Amino acid sequence: MGGTDVTDGWDWRRGGETPAPARPPGAGAPPVGPPTMPGADRTPLASPGSGSTPGWPASSGGSTPGWPASPVGPASYGAPAAGGPNSADASAWWSDALADPWRDPAAPTAVVVPGVVAPGAEPEPVTDPDAPGRPTLRHLLLIPVITALLAGTLGGALGYAFAVRGGAGAAVLGGAPAEVPALAQRKPESLAGVAERVLPSVVTVRVSSLGGTSEGSGFVATADGHVITNDHVVAGGTGKASVVFNDGSTAPATIVGQDAESDIAVIKVSRPGLRPVEFGDSDALAVGDPVLAIGSPLSLANTVTAGIVSALDRTMQAGEPGGPVRYYAAIQTDAAVNHGNSGGPLVDGAGRVVGVNSTIKSLVAEGQEAGNIGLAFAIPINQAKRVTQDIIGTGKARRTVIGARADGPTGVVGGGLRLAEVEPSGPADGAGLKVGDVILKINGRPMTEPTDLTALVRKYAPGSVVTVEYRRGSTRQNTSVTLAADAK
Repeated sequence: MGGTDVTDGWDWRRGGETPAPARPPGAGAPPVGPPTMPGADRTPLASPGSGSTPGWPASSGGSTPGWPASPVGPASYGAPAAGGPNSADASAWWSDALADPWRDPAAPTAVVVPGVVAPGAEPEPVTDPDAPGRPTLRHLLLIPVITALLAGTLGGALGYAFAVRGGAGAAVLGGAPAEVPALAQRKPESLAGVAERVLPSVVTVRVSSLGGTSEGSGFVATADGHVITNDHVVAGGTGKASVVFNDGSTAPATIVGQDAESDIAVIKVSRPGLRPVEFGDSDALAVGDPVLAIGSPLSLANTVTAGIVSALDRTMQAGEPGGPVRYYAAIQTDAAVNHGNSGGPLVDGAGRVVGVNSTIKSLVAEGQEAGNIGLAFAIPINQAKRVTQDIIGTGKARRTVIGARADGPTGVVGGGLRLAEVEPSGPADGAGLKVGDVILKINGRPMTEPTDLTALVRKYAPGSVVTVEYRRGSTRQNTSVTLAADAK
């Protein structure tokens, strides 16, 4: 291929410009546009010979077909056709420009020439569907929400990682805070409020003896230092005693007096600012009333246990072998009481002392130490107060008697105690009772054991009047007996 493109005068083989031949007179102007690409509407040149390529002059001689012979004659350019490149509405490029085998491969596909805008006619705006649009309100709100979620997730992950690395467990202990229940608010009338109020008046009593140290409990009865405890706590002591208060402080004490049969003793401590207990009425108790037992069981000071009144007027006969026999109509409770609680207060729901814890019953073999099984007994405070006043006032206590003795149950239907002895001019004799009469009840309390008569009578103070229901023969009768103090 050794020719040049005669259309525009460019030699692509040499890469330079070749002067175009002179145009014949009257020929149309050359097409406007890039010199290497024929226009879309160019009229094909007439071929001088048959078999020539349409739109190109035929070659002469042995030249390459489709290329004009050199030199190029005036017939190389054809006249422009209607609508061709020289007409007013003609396109500047051939319609087959993309198929032109001689188009520069590096040239752009098309050249966009801005058109002339007529004055006063603005072009219609065209929106590119692929162009990014203006963000909406939803988009603007979504961005901070996503940012916050990412920040929270990252913070939680970092916090968990630091907690695990620092040794903290992943489990959350406890539930959400709730309103404190009324029982946990420790109101003055609650058990916790009662214990808080009474504990400063309760002491641990220690008494030295030849066999060692006896230990029990007690409580302050007067502001000048009188302390009530059990007789069996101080029994056998050398007279030297000490008390330990609930704050741990100690003070020496002396024994004022004691009564073995009532199991009440009084000691005195010298210490300012003592707070005596408030006394209640043991005769006003009812079965089921709540009570607290306070003391030092097994040397565990300031111990508080709770229970109820299990029974009233439970007649007791207690004592150690070879020692005095103790009688009292006790308050039975299921509050836990053990060794060391002896002499401590039994307190009602109002914080008033209604009894003196004294003894327990337990299922133990001979020689074994007894423990609590829910059967504890306290001396009624009305009886303990009377004995205490006697001891403080006179150094000894009076015993209340009826002036008669029963030898045992009758063993007949209806029960009762048959009188084996009636003291002349005694309270029973003065009320008309005789030997052989069967005592059925005292103040409505049935008599079934000889202990009942002695223990129940000692519950009352000398001078008290009690109603005795008895049977003589087949006749049931009632009489009033004025109790008296023992002559001893």
